[in-house]
Amino acid sequence: MNAIYRLIRRCTLAGLAAALTAAPAYAQTKLVVGYQLIVGPFLSAIADGSFDKAVKEAGYQVDWRQFTSGGDISTALASGNVPVGVLGSTGITSGVTRGVDMQLFWILDNIGKSEALVARNGSGINSTADLKGKRVATPFVSTSHFHLLVGLEQVWKVPPRDVRILNMQPPQIVAAWTRGDIDAAYVWPPALTEIAKTGKIIADSEQIGAASVPTFDGIVVDKAWAQKHPKFMAAFTGVLAKSYADYRANGAKWTADSPQVKGIVKLIGGKPEDIVEALGLLVFPTVEEQASTTWLGGGKDSGAARAFAASAKFLKDQKQIDKALDDYSPFVTDQYAKAAAGK
Repeated sequence: MNAIYRLIRRCTLAGLAAALTAAPAYAQTKLVVGYQLIVGPFLSAIADGSFDKAVKEAGYQVDWRQFTSGGDISTALASGNVPVGVLGSTGITSGVTRGVDMQLFWILDNIGKSEALVARNGSGINSTADLKGKRVATPFVSTSHFHLLVGLEQVWKVPPRDVRILNMQPPQIVAAWTRGDIDAAYVWPPALTEIAKTGKIIADSEQIGAASVPTFDGIVVDKAWAQKHPKFMAAFTGVLAKSYADYRANGAKWTADSPQVKGIVKLIGGKPEDIVEALGLLVFPTVEEQASTTWLGGGKDSGAARAFAASAKFLKDQKQIDKALDDYSPFVTDQYAKAAAGK
């Protein structure tokens, strides 16, 4: 009897020891990643599970949370509730200037023609000169808001105070447009694609950027969090690099009935054909381009840091921020893009 008891006891203890030894392999760090209604390879990699698989192998579990505006994501980053999020260049500039300690580590897209000013049919707006006294909607503290203000003041010479600029998120813009409550809107797809069906594009961010400062969307991370979680950052950026390389090589296959486009539609809504059109309006930098001085590399001379500095100057002139920082390079890092590129 004692022999049997000792055998059972040894087996039980061995099993318990094995379970305790194996436990850390199953423990995962959970985090929230915030994203917006912005199309691109990033969303496709969320939809098909590529991110989840890669970060799980590194010991992490992501709660993907959709936000209606960059301002909400910036607030969540500042609170510490969201360590990683998608923001436009204007939102990043505003956030870091106000003291949010985050770093841009990936350029989602060069906005170009994918953000535009559309005049509603019957609004009486045929050109930018007709904007005076009109109701123009845009999400405040967004890249669209920034370029609307830049366009009015610097390019078209229309005083912003002479235009009724309304703060609306993309879904609200579509609803207000349908009701006839607004005359024009500056926004991005899929809202842009929808309102353009009954309106006329009179300006876009490619034109305004060429005459002033280009805008882009990016992914930022809380600095302190990133330093504590290098395995997550490596896994996450690796998926970004792979998904962007796939789009660059096979973008023509991202058709309305492709799994990539269907995945994006599942996440943010819209019509598949509209998503395909929106993708064609954006430029998605490769991992090599990300790490170069064009975007993240070069410290103070990086394209991103220079864009932040120019954006901050304008935001200060518009009294959107109290003061601009002397140097925005501490809020830009090429570390993870370089690692993903094998440099």
